[in-house]
Amino acid sequence: MPALGESVTEGTVTQWLKKEGDTVAVDEPLLEVSTDKVDTEIPSPVAGVLSKILVAEDETVEIGAEIAVISGEGEDAGAGAEDTAEPAEAAEAPAAEQSEEAAAAEEPQAQEPESDPAESAAPQQAATEPAPEPEPEPAAPAPSPRPSREDVTPPVDVETLSGTGRASGTDAVTESYVTPLVRKLAAQEGVDLSQVQGTGVGGRIRKQDVQEAARRRREAASAPAASAAQQPARTPARRPVADTTLRGRTETMSRLRQTIADQMAESQKISAEVTQVIEVDVTNIARLRERAAEQFEAREGVELGFFPFFALATVEALKAHPKLNAVIDSAKYEVTYHSIENLGISVDTEPGLLVPVVKDAGDLNLGGLARKIADLTERAHTGDLSPDELSGGTFTLADTGEVGALFNTPVINQPQVGILSTGAVVKRPVVVEDPDLGEVIAVRSMMYLALTHDHRLIDSADAARFLADVRERLEEGDFESELGLA
Repeated sequence: MPALGESVTEGTVTQWLKKEGDTVAVDEPLLEVSTDKVDTEIPSPVAGVLSKILVAEDETVEIGAEIAVISGEGEDAGAGAEDTAEPAEAAEAPAAEQSEEAAAAEEPQAQEPESDPAESAAPQQAATEPAPEPEPEPAAPAPSPRPSREDVTPPVDVETLSGTGRASGTDAVTESYVTPLVRKLAAQEGVDLSQVQGTGVGGRIRKQDVQEAARRRREAASAPAASAAQQPARTPARRPVADTTLRGRTETMSRLRQTIADQMAESQKISAEVTQVIEVDVTNIARLRERAAEQFEAREGVELGFFPFFALATVEALKAHPKLNAVIDSAKYEVTYHSIENLGISVDTEPGLLVPVVKDAGDLNLGGLARKIADLTERAHTGDLSPDELSGGTFTLADTGEVGALFNTPVINQPQVGILSTGAVVKRPVVVEDPDLGEVIAVRSMMYLALTHDHRLIDSADAARFLADVRERLEEGDFESELGLA
């Protein structure tokens, strides 16, 4: 079990992507592991044959524990299994020098999977029989005892399939590299993954891609029926779709779900949590987005949403209110005020809520924050975050408005002392002060900010001053220089 982060001591094997007897290449996904912080794919450290699996699925082992044996199949033999793997010479010994049982056991491993029988027979024959004398006329070179990796699997772009920055080792159907959750959803919806264009990192297929493909499939199927009935076109009423996959089931929570449950319950026990809500007029920011969206995306490579503005205002307020950027040692009644701003951002993913951390957020401008937030959010959805990217936060910003909620009362992410939730931005009539007309009713872009703070350290007045500074920064909307408009 490889190291999975500084604070991670064990991992749970959730799925083996290869079975005993399968040939694996270097960096090819071997298994999926779940920890307290993240679910991740583990690549094979060496090339060879997966000769033995030592840890079953759903079993938890400590970091450094032996989980599988990969028998050597070349010069990399034994690199990942040390004393447990068979010597490469024994694996490549002629069949005539082995017993009938050993020869039968080695025969399936001598062939590369999914290769042409004629191609696989030649290397096997070359390994078991003396090579014939070369013919006098020109001929193609005799096949080597072990085809090179390039002969077996054509090279592909390292980010074409998995989006992990590692070569996938195959250009076969992308389905084998999507997450089990996406494969299950595709099966339920009757979607052919080979026909789906992925929108994730490196073209990886995401849950949203499968849902969109299923929607288009249903629309295509219903269009002829509606035309035959000659019914007038009308927008169908949107109704919730019944989910029958969980009805009547009893199952064990996932490792991530267990961790979330424990942390949320612990936070309620430890902290004296109080939530304070204020209203913010972000009309100026909405207008700035309209003016600078295209230029910003061309320059930074990401869309200009509201969230980077909220993040920048939050980080600036944390510098002015260090109480919100602190940690309490309950046993000693000591408070440590952080010297940096590591901003956690909550991301709603299919397995559960993840909080990747923007390290040194106080040193980033609006563009830097936008790029980092977009990168972490995307990789949270594709499962490519490392455990270290999910730890070390000093304050958390939760985007409740992403799902349309006006506001909520968030739970503090221990051991932090505060979390700020941003609600949905909606246009509605409000009373504003006009220099010439006085009080008038106008349509404005409005939102709510909800701050949950630990009352053991932060009083309501402290929280109010922090929120007031965030609101003032957002309502002022002075971000022209950040957007290149000044």
